[in-house]
Amino acid sequence: HSGASVTMVLHPAEADTGYRFLISKRGRIVAEIPAHIDHVKNLTLCTVLGDDSGVTISTVEHLLAALRGLSIDNCYIEVDAREVPIMDGSSAAFVAAIDQAGIVSQSASRRFIQVLKPVQVAIGDSFGELRPHTGGFRVEVEIDFTTPAIGRQIYALDLEPESFRREVSRARTFGFMSDTARLWSAGFALGASFENSVVFDEDRLLNPEGLRYSDECVRHKVLDAIGDLTLAGLPILGAYRSIRPGHKLNHAVLTALLADRSAWRVVE
Repeated sequence: HSGASVTMVLHPAEADTGYRFLISKRGRIVAEIPAHIDHVKNLTLCTVLGDDSGVTISTVEHLLAALRGLSIDNCYIEVDAREVPIMDGSSAAFVAAIDQAGIVSQSASRRFIQVLKPVQVAIGDSFGELRPHTGGFRVEVEIDFTTPAIGRQIYALDLEPESFRREVSRARTFGFMSDTARLWSAGFALGASFENSVVFDEDRLLNPEGLRYSDECVRHKVLDAIGDLTLAGLPILGAYRSIRPGHKLNHAVLTALLADRSAWRVVE
């Protein structure tokens, strides 16, 4: 959204660190922001984290999805700007970099948030729920756009590293050409292009290379949901279902779950 260049480095972290953004300026770390729902500052078109001093880091969801999707629990993320780089609009470049660096096991027990009962939230015509699920973490998303090139799409994913790599990691963010002027005037999408976004007009896709998946739009919403729910702080054992989701809905459902101590427990 900022259009600014950024350098980002993923560093190993000790057990029970979780994900922590290290914001650097002229080579010096000026802030450390945990990737946790308590640090969410804004949810307009992307997820923004921040600390009490006013330092923020934006557009964290695609990177967090990559980390969670590959079953990585601990990572320091050093960034020399106020936004995670968009790359190609998906998680693919992050996955490739992590796979090249390699992943190691740590000696601590792995902890999870287990959903014990359904928690539901409705915002306008959008709906989301987290419910118990015996098979790890599952995401089920439905979208419905009047644009014929998108229309109604439904997709479900049982999250495992291989399914994440294959099924959703390459799904790019998408938008509409008709919204461009409004977004630019509001200070958003300043770095958006056909290289990092799937773009539609009223009835057709504008990207000359086409789609990576026939239902790429709903798969990207699954990607976003994985990233946003990472802010629970621990991987979730449960199923997330949403209809017409966005960052605000994902956040609201996770907030509702964590607010109800009878709806979840931590297990090892």
